[in-house]
Amino acid sequence: MNKVYFVYIVTNKKHSVLYTGVTNNLTKRIYGHKNKVVKGFSEKYNVIKLVYYEVFDSIETAIMREKQIKAGRRYGIKKQKTKKAVIARRISKSC
Repeated sequence: MNKVYFVYIVTNKKHSVLYTGVTNNLTKRIYGHKNKVVKGFSEKYNVIKLVYYEVFDSIETAIMREKQIKAGRRYGIKKQKTKKAVIARRISKSC
């Protein structure tokens, strides 16, 4: 069985914070965010809601995509707007 890797974005209840990460077990990772298993960003900002994810065959490709999403101010776009654009494109493609 081939391993799969996920790039994901989670947010808080107010949708005011976005967190992007990579994992090979999305269910376990989201559980960790919701239950604040690891101290840090998730606990501080209460990011508990999965709003977006992509699936990859290799960890290298997943990390490249995560970096692309986290790129920040490329082309003059703020990081928050970049992440929201990724989510919006995915939602519009699924409609």
